[in-house]
Amino acid sequence: MNRPLVWVALLLACLLGAGGFYAWSKATPYEVVVDRGPSPEATANPYLAAEHFLRQQGLAVEHANSLERLATLPAKGNSLLLLGDRSTMSPRQVEQLLAWAKSGGHLLLVAQALWDEEAGKSGDLLLDRLSIHQALSDDPEEPAPARKKKAPDLTKLYVDNETAPAYFSFDTHFNLIDPRHLAQFSANSAGSSHLMQLDLGQGRVTVITDSDLWKTPAIGEHDNAWLLWYLNQGTAVTLLFNSDFDNLFTLLIRYFPQALVALIALIALGLWHAGMRQGPIQAPAPKARRQLQEHLKASADFLLRRSGQGTLLQALQRDILRAARRRHPGFEHLDNAEQWRVLEHLTRQPSHVISQALGPPAAKRLSSADFSRQVACLQTLRNAL
Repeated sequence: MNRPLVWVALLLACLLGAGGFYAWSKATPYEVVVDRGPSPEATANPYLAAEHFLRQQGLAVEHANSLERLATLPAKGNSLLLLGDRSTMSPRQVEQLLAWAKSGGHLLLVAQALWDEEAGKSGDLLLDRLSIHQALSDDPEEPAPARKKKAPDLTKLYVDNETAPAYFSFDTHFNLIDPRHLAQFSANSAGSSHLMQLDLGQGRVTVITDSDLWKTPAIGEHDNAWLLWYLNQGTAVTLLFNSDFDNLFTLLIRYFPQALVALIALIALGLWHAGMRQGPIQAPAPKARRQLQEHLKASADFLLRRSGQGTLLQALQRDILRAARRRHPGFEHLDNAEQWRVLEHLTRQPSHVISQALGPPAAKRLSSADFSRQVACLQTLRNAL
């Protein structure tokens, strides 16, 4: 082997070794925390932090998906928190819940509809049975500079033997009203009530305007977590927020299976009769004429030329208002300002987006870019409802 090559190899090995030793002696280990966002469990359960907090306070906590749990849940020593949608709750289920509370249970529910003076009801069957009304807060609007400087309007609750109140971040757009003065105590912001508790038989019922203060991360703010413990102390807690109430199809299968089978058979016979051929088989149309995208584009161009931009925008606006009336009884009786406030709460969109989308159409023709933005804004509101 060539001696000069050996010496060169040894020299390179020494240099690499010395460089590696120097780099190793100067290297400083450190830890990097990578935030990968919430876990899938936390994403699927907005009240996961609330459940962990209650368990840390020594309370037994479970999560139910339907009111079937009520059949095996003892009333005394238990709290049932109805945090999900109740729009499909039946009168029979309302009676079951009230009977459970009268037997000694603690029932907590979120008011989900506004009281309609003309109809004499709100559409929330459980809330109406308790004679508690929910209305929009009538706090006066302040100029934008004043709102920026003003501290948040927190809800206060004064507790016995405590000099300072506890503070909570309820949504102050809504107000609870107790016309029959049945509430034992309430928690109020500057001009509205957001929590009321009343006795019912041997148990009690707590009504709140919203439960967002117990979701992640709002539960860690102010005294929100303390309120959840205070209302449920000394009980086992069951959270129900994926409400699978009986729908019409489920009730038909349960109580009228024969009628449902007969209806399906009748529909099948009707389709069979309508599908009978009355002549020779028609040759299929060429595939070139079956472009759905071209058909939709041609239909849209025809409507735009024939009716104009204003007609198309007004059709989207009517769809949004119809969806809002379904979500919010009495919506059509509100003025424009109150309707926009309700839409802001339902869609979680800022007020300027709602005012821009539902404002009167422009007098002159919009450019293609402005028209596309207006349509996208309206579709965002409609999808949010």
